[in-house]
Amino acid sequence: MSNGTFLVVLPDRQKKDLEKGILDFLHNNGYTESYDIFKKESQHDDFNPDPKDRYHHILAKKWNSISRLQKKILELEQKNLQLKKELESAPVRKTTSTTDWLPRPPEKYTLGQHRSAITHVRFHPEYSVIATASDDMTIKIWDPETGEFERTLKGHTKTVHDIAFSPNGKILVSCSADLTLRLWDIENEYQCSKTMYGHDHCVSSLAFLGPDKIISGSRDETIKIWELRTGYCVQTLQGFPSWVRYVRPDSTLTELIVASGDRVVLREINSKENRLDIHAHENMVECAIYAPIKSTPFLLKLAGIDQKPDKEKSQFFLSASRDKTIKLWDRYSGQLVYTFKGHDNWVRELVVHPSGKYLISASDDKTMRIWDLSTGRCIKKIEAATHFVTCIDFSTVNPLVATGSVDNQVKIWTCR
Repeated sequence: MSNGTFLVVLPDRQKKDLEKGILDFLHNNGYTESYDIFKKESQHDDFNPDPKDRYHHILAKKWNSISRLQKKILELEQKNLQLKKELESAPVRKTTSTTDWLPRPPEKYTLGQHRSAITHVRFHPEYSVIATASDDMTIKIWDPETGEFERTLKGHTKTVHDIAFSPNGKILVSCSADLTLRLWDIENEYQCSKTMYGHDHCVSSLAFLGPDKIISGSRDETIKIWELRTGYCVQTLQGFPSWVRYVRPDSTLTELIVASGDRVVLREINSKENRLDIHAHENMVECAIYAPIKSTPFLLKLAGIDQKPDKEKSQFFLSASRDKTIKLWDRYSGQLVYTFKGHDNWVRELVVHPSGKYLISASDDKTMRIWDLSTGRCIKKIEAATHFVTCIDFSTVNPLVATGSVDNQVKIWTCR
């Protein structure tokens, strides 16, 4: 410290990256003499500016990012000040429990930069970020709190079918009809760090299997398990009835639930045989998920079962189908427990409210519907789009729900 000023010391790697960024800037802007001097003083004699490397225009990109962040900080500070004033003048009233917060119309934002149908929407697990995938072969990144578009991820050559954030929020993974999965490094400007090959037909679904593995389901009727660090396929599961349209792990990461044709399959990861194989619906099953442990007390009530909930793993699973129904099943016996009826067209995707008390469904009847899991009743119907609603997700960071549609739009809904 000197004259009241702190010396900022960067780690070696960041220091070298900054130096190369400065060299790229000097070279691109014609500061030839400064470039030569700085190159010598920084001891980067082997550096040669290349439009294809990650240092190309990196200072300008960082500067623009900082400007956007400063703008966002100012907006948030202003919003915070406004909310403080509202709180000071607001009458005292009974607090509504957040467990009852549900999406309400109208939508907060409409995100409309995709050029084709939306296939999936996923909120980041820690930050105010949402990723959207589309038939237009791209993934787009947005801020759901402000509705601002941030960037487009390009690389896939056909429809992007599914996306997922890693549990630590550092990686985004995508899968596509181009037969590949791609890893996007969030901490490095969402650069594509790996492309994974192995499936023989379009890859329709994926999920993280803990922090270091990925599972993917394909129209080639297999599920593959990939090692995140290397990008290698370490296991292939076969023996499914048909096209694997949807796959998710259970909370213990030992079993998978699979939507395949008009059937739902439960398969232990280390087994070659399906533990359950149920003819679940009269048409294609679009989605199948384990009911979270938080939902168990409500579902036991719905099923009329008087027993203590299992606190270790889910006791039920749910399936949604083109036959317009949602069904609740006993995980162990495979018995049908309840059928949710009300949608007028295909039911595309399901998400359970963070409280475990409600189920939200997205459908080709252009609506999302909210179901009380203790009674089985539809308690709210929201007209969510002008065309088929294909996907839905619930944020764990903010009280927000996102829906995507064939009308090329994503809508953000506030819960209150």
